[in-house]
Amino acid sequence: MKNENRVILLVEDNSSDVELTRRALLKENIVNEIVVAEDGQEALDYMFGEGRHKGRDITQLPALLLLDINLPIIDGLEVLRRLRADPRTHRQLIVILTSSKEEQDLIKSYDLGVNSYIRKPVDFNQFSDAIKYLGLYWLAINEPPPTR
Repeated sequence: MKNENRVILLVEDNSSDVELTRRALLKENIVNEIVVAEDGQEALDYMFGEGRHKGRDITQLPALLLLDINLPIIDGLEVLRRLRADPRTHRQLIVILTSSKEEQDLIKSYDLGVNSYIRKPVDFNQFSDAIKYLGLYWLAINEPPPTR
């Protein structure tokens, strides 16, 4: 399953969770290129074509942004707030993918406009199932907003 050759931006600082997510995506035949940002600042740099991503065509938004909440430098909720505040990225499909069990994180994420919130299951098979449904819906079924 592939969405117009567009990348999935995975914003995750834990290398084990990055590998787990990659394995689950491959297991479910989601073959979009995966770009990993290891902190919130790098995610914003990628989205806005700044820092080490200077010159990236920012009109080419990711098919999907998978965003952890607990990130170094700039946390995931602040990344979400900044992306929703900018007209270039305010319609970006963003799914929180986190191990946080804090109800306030869930509430704040939806208040800030996240499209979906998924708590990472500990078991790989459950995690793989979550990725399968995530990919099926957001990359195959959902009709994304037009890009500018």
